[in-house]
Amino acid sequence: MNNKEKAVVVFSGGQDSTTCLFWAMKRFSEVEAVTFDYGQRHSLEIECAKNIANELCIRHHILDMSLLNQLAPNALTRDGIAVKEGKDGQLPSTFVPGRNLLFLSFAGILAYQTGARHIVTGVSETDFSGYPDCRDQFIKSLNVTMNLSMNQSFVIHTPLMWLDKAETWRLADELGAFEFVRKKTLTCYHGKIADGCGECPACRLRKKGLEQYLQEKGAGKR
Repeated sequence: MNNKEKAVVVFSGGQDSTTCLFWAMKRFSEVEAVTFDYGQRHSLEIECAKNIANELCIRHHILDMSLLNQLAPNALTRDGIAVKEGKDGQLPSTFVPGRNLLFLSFAGILAYQTGARHIVTGVSETDFSGYPDCRDQFIKSLNVTMNLSMNQSFVIHTPLMWLDKAETWRLADELGAFEFVRKKTLTCYHGKIADGCGECPACRLRKKGLEQYLQEKGAGKR
């Protein structure tokens, strides 16, 4: 643990960001979480994030980002748009243009105001849906831009960047958070906590990773 450092975690209440929250709690003396309300389909996502932060005694900020909903209608903010995976090089219908650009920028502003140097986000380039704003190149570029814009030395951490979903489950287990993440997080595009609906792209990815990790863990005990 770095006893002199503070971190802000971009937090949705999902598997990845909750794993990152536990990761940050192990490494920094003080951790705060920030959740963005951008008119997502399920207000339950925000309630889930609130409940987790409260249970872990984490100071929790919820920022109004409703303008993003207005500018970038998509399957995460419109019931009338079906959740579809991208085909033939196209982005999936759940892609929200500018989301991580705005979220991380506002997380940086919050970090500036609260005296935090570290910003933690759960983006991954290994198991992702093709979102361009989840790539390592984008994060590194934004980190430089944020530092220049605010004359700070922020560090954006991406603990999951090179992990697939099975490895993300392993990390949660190593952090002592496996059951917590499995039972209390919301990944499902249809708003169902824990194992979710089992059918949407997010649930299928989560389930596949979980099954792979449990199989590997079981094999390791033989």
